[in-house]
Amino acid sequence: MAANTPRLHLICYDITEPKRLARVHRYLVKRAVPLQYSVFLAYGSPRAVNGLLTVVDTLIDEVSDDVRCYALPSRLDYVRLGRQMLPAGVTLAGVDLPSELFTAAV
Repeated sequence: MAANTPRLHLICYDITEPKRLARVHRYLVKRAVPLQYSVFLAYGSPRAVNGLLTVVDTLIDEVSDDVRCYALPSRLDYVRLGRQMLPAGVTLAGVDLPSELFTAAV
C-alpha cells in the first residue's frame, strides 16, 4: 500500500477534564464516525490523519490526557457483539466504504 493511500484509522481518547473532553469530542465528531463514547473511525491519508491529530494535540493536556490513533489493515476482520452502530453502505469522508467493513462475518 502506498504511503499516501487513504485508510481507516481508529482514534480513541481518555480526557481528564470535561471542557477539554467536550472540545475534542466536538472536533472529532465532525471529522470521523463515533463508534463509542471515546472511540472514532476516521478515513484518510496519513497526512490528513496527522493533520487531524495535530489539531487534537492543541485541544488536550499532554500531561494528563491520552489520545491514540491506530491505522487499521485494509482487510478488517473483527467480532461485534450487541447492536450495530453503523448502517451498511456508510459513506465516510466522501468515500463509499465497502459494507463488508461494517458487518461482522459469522
